[in-house]
Amino acid sequence: MTEDKNTQAQPRWIDSHCHISANAFDADRAAVLDAASASGVTQLIAIGAGYGLAHNARAVELAQDDERVFATVGVHPHEADQLDEDAKRALRGWLAKPRVVAVGECGLDYWYEHAPRAAQREAFAWQVALARELQLPVSIHVRDREATAYNELLDIWRSEGGGAVCGVLHCYTHDEAFARRALDQRLCISFSGILTFRKSPALREVAAKLPLDRLLVETDAPLLAPEGLRGTRNEPANVARVGAVLAEAQRRPLAEVARATSANTRALFNF
Repeated sequence: MTEDKNTQAQPRWIDSHCHISANAFDADRAAVLDAASASGVTQLIAIGAGYGLAHNARAVELAQDDERVFATVGVHPHEADQLDEDAKRALRGWLAKPRVVAVGECGLDYWYEHAPRAAQREAFAWQVALARELQLPVSIHVRDREATAYNELLDIWRSEGGGAVCGVLHCYTHDEAFARRALDQRLCISFSGILTFRKSPALREVAAKLPLDRLLVETDAPLLAPEGLRGTRNEPANVARVGAVLAEAQRRPLAEVARATSANTRALFNF
């Protein structure tokens, strides 16, 4: 009886953004998924983009094989110049598969600029328009040392989404002002392990001020292991650590934050 009570009391989480289909998990993916379940992670979203266009298929297959997993497919801004007509046909095909719940991750990355800015803008605009056509949400990546990528991203979001598309800014690290502009444009905000870093007090201040009913949590695994695990491979089980820091920042009970972020994720991705 005691074990049942403890199980019921464990907060339940959804990892809203991870790369569980990445090569880093090839040797022990099943064990990693089981460890996540044991840590209270009921569901997770496998992001297909970010490891080359063909890698999207692995996320789609994993979602079809494991009921805990949903998938997204898209073209990451680093690979935006790969979005040719063949890639567009492939994306449409994957988006029609069961348990594929969003377009992405896509967006603008002017920090590294692995693809030309013009190609990034064109690829993002096409994917937002596709999401609008298919009535799907969008998982968004945006990074810049200045405000340029952030401003251009919202301009494209408004022009191509037309107020009819919802989405999430994943791995949020920017300021409160932009977060509130994004919230006004039907976007949610997701926090990753960066929220837990010692060097991130300003980000925790941002998280403290945002409405809980628009917030998600994620790991971005295998990247961005939280404080205390930095330098190791990140895993979906660690999303609870992000949630704990978010709860502390918002001065709310852990169970409340777990319930809210999970409900927000289900509502956004419609599962």
